[in-house]
Amino acid sequence: MGDLNSNPSYRVAPAAPPTEPVRDPLGATVRLVRWGGALARHDALIPREITHLLPAWFRPIAGFVHLFAGKDGRTGRPGQRLGCAFETLGPVAIKLGQVMATRADIFGIEFARDLGRLKDKLPPFPTDQARQEVERSIGRTVEDLFIDFGDPIGAASLAQAHPAYLADGRKVAVKVLRPGVERRVAKGLDAMRLAARLVHRFVIPARRLEPQAFVETVARSMYLELDMRLEAAAASELHDVMEKARSDGMMHMTSPKVIWDGVGKRVLTLEWAPGVPMTDPDAARQPGLDKDQLADNVVRAFLIQALDHGVFHADLHEGNLFCQAPADLTAVDFGIVGRIGPAERRYLAEILWGFLTRDYGRIARVHFEAGYVPPHHSVEAFAQALRAVGEPVIGRAASQVSMGRLLGQLFEITALFDMHLRPELILLQKTMVSVEGVARRLNPDHDLWSAAQPVVERWIMRELGPRAQVRDALKEGLAAARALSRLVQDPPQTQTVVVERTKLSPWLGVGVGVSVILSAAALLLSLWPRILG
Repeated sequence: MGDLNSNPSYRVAPAAPPTEPVRDPLGATVRLVRWGGALARHDALIPREITHLLPAWFRPIAGFVHLFAGKDGRTGRPGQRLGCAFETLGPVAIKLGQVMATRADIFGIEFARDLGRLKDKLPPFPTDQARQEVERSIGRTVEDLFIDFGDPIGAASLAQAHPAYLADGRKVAVKVLRPGVERRVAKGLDAMRLAARLVHRFVIPARRLEPQAFVETVARSMYLELDMRLEAAAASELHDVMEKARSDGMMHMTSPKVIWDGVGKRVLTLEWAPGVPMTDPDAARQPGLDKDQLADNVVRAFLIQALDHGVFHADLHEGNLFCQAPADLTAVDFGIVGRIGPAERRYLAEILWGFLTRDYGRIARVHFEAGYVPPHHSVEAFAQALRAVGEPVIGRAASQVSMGRLLGQLFEITALFDMHLRPELILLQKTMVSVEGVARRLNPDHDLWSAAQPVVERWIMRELGPRAQVRDALKEGLAAARALSRLVQDPPQTQTVVVERTKLSPWLGVGVGVSVILSAAALLLSLWPRILG
């Protein structure tokens, strides 16, 4: 197999996204206070369940905060109450909750599972208003674009979807942004940036989690979701990626085509997705549906996108997936797309392959060479810690593995070895957790590793196997031959070096001579008594 040392980009950890300033500190402070009030009403600011874990001096403060808890704060688990609070605070809080739901390694499996039920559903805005948004964004009347434009079938915090028909009879889905949503998002992100700065400054243990980089990652994904042209481009790119996989015989997932005539800054039109939404209880009861194969397809489709192409659908939950018998999957909603470079793709493949082959030394070396673990730690000690986590899991059915315990151990290990949260891997980790959750809900005994092995093994053999080494050697040889050819055709010009002798000033010589005479006289005077004696 290949050697990561041959890739110099591995030795430097990727830079965190730049931190944007808080543009309206006063307004952000007011919104943070309002957020704090909503969290206190839902008993989600300092949950009563953790009171006994707090220092004695802080418990009276927690008790005072608990006095503000309303009816919604007296029932349910902490994650459920926090999810309800986020639903009242708007799109940015909902997005924050959705990202937090992917960090079971930080917040615990039950808490993350409760946040995972966070609903991004709101009452729809009027269809007439949606028609106006379409016409303003595209510059044509709705009648010019569609022969029928129906009422909304789903409304989220950022946009809502309408069914429509084209002149050729094709059914399409038209996604329209909510009026004024950009302003609400900008204000919410300002409050989040202020909160991240406060956490970074005053909560020292939280610095390892890179709160400011975490917020900027959330912000960047939200900005992309607010321009339907970018989502259309992402949908088109992923459609091509999935079609390429299909042509290679890997029919794991498809996506609807983009209708470019119906795309504007605030409007996106896609072909209607076939199948039944996986959130529909009837989806799993379709005649002839192969749940095991469907679970494998979810995992393999994600890995093919990430490893082979470096771009992947980063929001693969049931709400964005449609299925039909026997095991056909269609993905929708391309507002969040993840990208990883060649170094991160190699890192991911090496990590997965290391666990599949139980080569914990390889996994440890990858972490160090990628710059994820500081070099002052021991590679061997890190490999030993990884073995303690991996051995109880590999080869066992998912139903026999405590994911909470596994993620908790991983988090303890990364803390022990000063491994910082890598912002560029947040979406990758988020999607992996989502994909595994979908697969396990289809089949509680689903083995993620067995599903991943064919894809990872194929990538390893193609990119790091003997043929890849020969291919890389040929590329290096060709590059060297081209460099030599350029050297022969355009040899370096001979350069003449002229050495000029600088003529010393006569006054410099006089000064040196006087200094020598005075030094000799002083020495003679100091020795004169001994000479006379």
